[in-house]
Amino acid sequence: MIQLQHLTKRFATKGGTVVALNDINLTIRDGDIYGIIGMSGAGKSTLVRCINMLERPDEGNVVVEGRQMEALSAAELREARRDITMIFQQFNLLMQRTCLRNIMFPMELAKVPRDKAEARARELLELVGLPDKADAYPAQLSGGQKQRIAIARALATDPKVLLCDEATSALDPNTTHAILQLIQKINRELGITVVIITHQMSVVEEVCNRVAILDEGTVVEEGEVQAIFSHPTSAAARRLVYPAGAPKAEALPGHKLVRVAFNGTQTTDKPLVASLAIQCGALVSILAADTRIVNGQTLGSMLLALPDDENAAKAIDYIKNYPGITYEEVKG
Repeated sequence: MIQLQHLTKRFATKGGTVVALNDINLTIRDGDIYGIIGMSGAGKSTLVRCINMLERPDEGNVVVEGRQMEALSAAELREARRDITMIFQQFNLLMQRTCLRNIMFPMELAKVPRDKAEARARELLELVGLPDKADAYPAQLSGGQKQRIAIARALATDPKVLLCDEATSALDPNTTHAILQLIQKINRELGITVVIITHQMSVVEEVCNRVAILDEGTVVEEGEVQAIFSHPTSAAARRLVYPAGAPKAEALPGHKLVRVAFNGTQTTDKPLVASLAIQCGALVSILAADTRIVNGQTLGSMLLALPDDENAAKAIDYIKNYPGITYEEVKG
């Protein structure tokens, strides 16, 4: 759906030239919910604005559905942007228009007949769960409701790509979860490719199937979300996956220390620590843990202390053969 080829973007500042994006190469497949994550200043928003040519790259190509975006004329680019719509952190609704007329606005620009535009807008209000807000104004809505209206407006032109630039950053956790569920529904039912720009790892965990990690304008890691969470290799990825730092090992007399990494164990599997006690007679202590559930699977790591007795070898052999994990013995 989207290919970014050797993308570079520079900005001139009083202090000199800043390279916001440096030789970015990414492929976003049709139907992906693709996360682009990084700390503040990593280049995320610049990258997403290059996809729809709100920012023109200095070098490289942006190809969407086979069209080279930077080569399009102004009229062709306006047409192409109907297929690549965007929602923002601050919603960007027109305050003097009702919710219904906010949703109708892109269709008015596209010269869609008023009766058809209104009918489509009411369908979209149903889709986002706000059919009773047609005549309300944005000032009368909560933050989550405003974002739902913004999503409905973004869908008015039947886009193929939805760009979300920090779309949940201004929302509380429960509202964020509801908006992400709506985005998943749109992706699943309408087949729209979604690109999510965020600094929140929890957003990527919940909905994305692939992720790229940006650091100082460079992609430092890219791939399936589960793989990145299981084995972050770059310093930037480790900061995001382990914001408090990876669990550290400290010597514990009379114990062997083992770090186990969960690489996508099904959450319905029998619990490891309980199994070690029941199957091996090993009373294991959890010294540190950083695990999470991503798409119904356990990812992350635990630092375990095994009593250094006759059951230790049996316990380690059990861990070796436990599905979906890897392990290493560590020294304090």
